[in-house]
Amino acid sequence: MNIDFAEAPSLVIAKLCGCKESRKKVAYSLLNETHGLCLDKKDLLIGQIEACEKLLRYTSDENDNRIALERETIELKMALDLMT
Repeated sequence: MNIDFAEAPSLVIAKLCGCKESRKKVAYSLLNETHGLCLDKKDLLIGQIEACEKLLRYTSDENDNRIALERETIELKMALDLMT
C-alpha cells in the first residue's frame, strides 16, 4: 500500500515575540521535519523571507510589528545576497 501526503507549502512559520517596551523579535519554526536534515542554508533563508512577507501581509497596522518584520526581511535578504 502506498501512502502519499502533501507536504506543507511553506517551509517556515514566522511569529513575533517581545513586548512593546523592548525590541520585537521574529521567531521561526519549521513546519515539516521530514527533510529537516537536508535543508540548505539558502533554502532556509528563502523560507524565512517568505514567512516574514506572509506575516507582514496579515499584520495589523501596528507600527512596531511592521518595523520589526520589515527590518528582519531586509536583514535576511542581505544575508542571502552575501551567500550568492
